[in-house]
Amino acid sequence: MRRIISDIFWILCLLTIVSCKGGDDSAGKKVFNINLDQNVTSLDPAFARNQNAIWMINQIFNGLVQVDNALNPIPCIAKTWQMSNDGLTYTFNLRDDVYFQDDPLFKAGKGRKVVAADFAYSFYRLIDPKVASSGGWIFSDKVKDANGFKALNDSTFQITLLKPFPAFMQLLTAQYCSVVPKEVVEHYGKDFRNHPVGTGPFKFKYWKEDEILVLLKNENYWEKDGQVRLPYLDAVKVTFITDKQSAFMNFIKKELDFFNSVDGSYRDDILTKSGKMTSKYKGEFQLIKGPYLCTEYVGILVDTSKTIVQNSPLRFKKVRQAINYGIDKPKLIKYLRNSVGVPATAGFIPKGMPGFDSARVKGYDYNPVMAAKLLAEAGYPNGKGMPEVTLSTSTTYKDLIEFIQGELSNLGIKAKVDVSPSASLRDMMAKNEVNFFRGSWIADYPDGENYLSVFYSKNRVPFGPNYTGYFNDEFDKLFEQSYFESDAKKRYELYYKMDNMVMENASVVPILYDQSVVMLQNNISGYPINPLSLMILKRVKKK
Repeated sequence: MRRIISDIFWILCLLTIVSCKGGDDSAGKKVFNINLDQNVTSLDPAFARNQNAIWMINQIFNGLVQVDNALNPIPCIAKTWQMSNDGLTYTFNLRDDVYFQDDPLFKAGKGRKVVAADFAYSFYRLIDPKVASSGGWIFSDKVKDANGFKALNDSTFQITLLKPFPAFMQLLTAQYCSVVPKEVVEHYGKDFRNHPVGTGPFKFKYWKEDEILVLLKNENYWEKDGQVRLPYLDAVKVTFITDKQSAFMNFIKKELDFFNSVDGSYRDDILTKSGKMTSKYKGEFQLIKGPYLCTEYVGILVDTSKTIVQNSPLRFKKVRQAINYGIDKPKLIKYLRNSVGVPATAGFIPKGMPGFDSARVKGYDYNPVMAAKLLAEAGYPNGKGMPEVTLSTSTTYKDLIEFIQGELSNLGIKAKVDVSPSASLRDMMAKNEVNFFRGSWIADYPDGENYLSVFYSKNRVPFGPNYTGYFNDEFDKLFEQSYFESDAKKRYELYYKMDNMVMENASVVPILYDQSVVMLQNNISGYPINPLSLMILKRVKKK
């Protein structure tokens, strides 16, 4: 009872501190205030399956490696590493000054040192069927069993793969690959989701789901900025206001320090059609745009073994190419998204991805004359004689798809828009039950392989995300060859060839490469923008 009363007392004190306007109390505490429009599903890295969870988990935990702003893997708890000549064995040399955050389950309540066995335990957790982690895919096809992870001694950790995977270091930067303490995880079991203990710059303090989440500075954090121990902030306070417009008004009132994305309900209020801040808010706060590894596209099923393809005009490549040429992507981005996004005129791999090169991969610019020519060559001059096609989308993207419907109409192609809930549309895509559909692909890790895997024949449904049923023997050979190419530049050459093949076949119509839009109060500095849209707060300063 005494412990419960003590906890309540300290929580009330904490909430008093973080509820002050601007987040600072009289003692000068620096509190970073943010809002998430959906609850955090879990604070357990094994379930880091969506952005809100990833953002918060990234504050509490660390992994072997992390990404820099250019998405290169750089040291974190692993200070150095070596890869064997055959690309199968990775050996990591760990720092000896990294400690788990304090917790009553440790001796004298003080966090213990992280050792190699902690990584062996943490990584096996992802493929342990009893845990049922949503991150099982990270290792499930790459290691045989628990023996794939070995602690050679306290400071040396080794992973042995079944086959080479050149993007493996990039994959290890995912928040799924954070280190957790076995004794704490096994004590709390499933409740570790709301009692997280990691090694990160912030430690968990309080979470009332759908209302408030509070993280405090980890005073014993190992990472430094020069001679200064990180982080600079004293706390992070998260609220969960679901109405985006209400949350934005809180940002305008300076009750929030950070605001992510520009929702349609208030987009015109903030941004001009050319993507600049409106005069109403000029100077009031910072607005930063940067690449975001997400390709918005329209997919076309091309597997002619499917009945819905056999009688569809979309089975003809020239019709698909005509559609690619027939959409005015710059106009769509300007008027529907206030210039947030970049026209996808290269390949499926988005701008911002390491190795992206629009000079090496040629997609489709807006060219209605070429579109009309291709339609005529396909036997449908000005769309005459072409059966109506159905374009499937979810409610959120109805305006985008209706714009595309209008562009197709200009070519003489009749398209009906079918709107379904997001979950239903994903299910139909995963069963090859939709012929023409809106999709998006967000990077799981920063390597082009993640995007090209969408077209690998062995990933055709139900085994993977090849929702268009694309099949090409030469593509498959290049894709498999890329797994044995450890030189990044040479691997990118293979990626360019594959991406060009996908574009020529036109089973996808890339619409735009997305961008992150971040708004910060003027007294905030040190917030890094990166193409993964990963929230990194350890170097953020608040004046």
